[in-house]
Amino acid sequence: MPTQTRHRGHSSRGSKFSNRRRSYGGGHKRRRSKAKRPSFNPAQFINKNPVELKEEVYTPEHMFNTLGLSDTLVENLSRMGITAPTPIQDQIIPEILEEKDVVALAETGTGKTAAFLVPLIERTLNNKNQQTLILAPTRELAIQINDELRKLARGMRLFSTVCVGGTNIRPQIKGLRLLNHFIIGTPGRIMDLQDRGVFKPEDINNVVLDEADRMLDMGFIHDMRKIISAVPEPRNTLFFSATMTKAARGMADEFLKDPVTVSVKKKDVTNSIEQDIVPHGHHDKFEVLTNLLANDEFSRVIIFGAMKHSVEKLSRELSHKNIPATSIHGNKTHPQRQRALRAFKHGDVRVLVATDVAARGIHVNDVTHVINYDLPNTFEDYVHRIGRTGRGTKKGKALTFVSAKNTS
Repeated sequence: MPTQTRHRGHSSRGSKFSNRRRSYGGGHKRRRSKAKRPSFNPAQFINKNPVELKEEVYTPEHMFNTLGLSDTLVENLSRMGITAPTPIQDQIIPEILEEKDVVALAETGTGKTAAFLVPLIERTLNNKNQQTLILAPTRELAIQINDELRKLARGMRLFSTVCVGGTNIRPQIKGLRLLNHFIIGTPGRIMDLQDRGVFKPEDINNVVLDEADRMLDMGFIHDMRKIISAVPEPRNTLFFSATMTKAARGMADEFLKDPVTVSVKKKDVTNSIEQDIVPHGHHDKFEVLTNLLANDEFSRVIIFGAMKHSVEKLSRELSHKNIPATSIHGNKTHPQRQRALRAFKHGDVRVLVATDVAARGIHVNDVTHVINYDLPNTFEDYVHRIGRTGRGTKKGKALTFVSAKNTS
């Protein structure tokens, strides 16, 4: 994402901010936890008769125009096609408006991003001295959060910057010296900027941990603890997680004060997505894959691989076989990853080969198939991968490649 500028904003009298401009940058290598051996048997999850899904009708207790939100914010929601709160939004927005700490158990696709952005925008409009830090596990998710923030805050003169890895850190340092009501980034990069004295946690009033379980899985626990510990109290801490692991529970207990817990679970993907295994021999794995992709029904496919170099190699080999493909993995720069995602979303290629960095927070409509070319490490990773297809009430298929010697 190129550096972007904005018009100068005017902070209120007595603000701790000066008038500044927004800048986007990035570039930090994350700490990674050691690779795990796959700890489950995908054959246990063969499901050739998925549950037929029906759109559930939810009647919200609140409407956006009854929550005391500004007219501009309600208009922006309407412009985005968001007319009624989802369950997570309906239940948690009033709590955040009252500045309560919250634990929200919600997955992607539930409207969770707007669930924390809408009340934080409203509170910032009422007090522009507030500054919010939003931590996310991947640069793609951080950028998506910022994109949604910009749409929701249109016309409000609220400013933000994105702090992620993969690009030059210097524009980001410049951006943090400007007026930012929202700072959105990955823990590794924020920690780097904190160590340099550029990111100032003492200025933060609100902290959002989005996909906290994923950040913990990626080995960010020490960075997260150091960042949050440096944010002074009283602060408002919002904890969003798809699952409540032991580590996630410990983090929530450590940093949240009397939190309100809201749980909104989506469909059980292991029941609602058609799943099967694909046996392959020692030397014909790639041939089995290309034979599958020759079928017209494989029109928009995400293939998951285990290693960055093997994902890149597979993408190139598919392209050489005249199967339009691109890849996304940690060795690609931020602009390269964004271009790959755009090409896949816009239909310029029909296959995206990815490491698990794309398993969460990436919203691509109408993915017909997910293929686990390499086994995921855990059952949780498996669920997150296959959840890229069959979203909403749409049908999807997930196929997992398994050595034929393990299927006999």
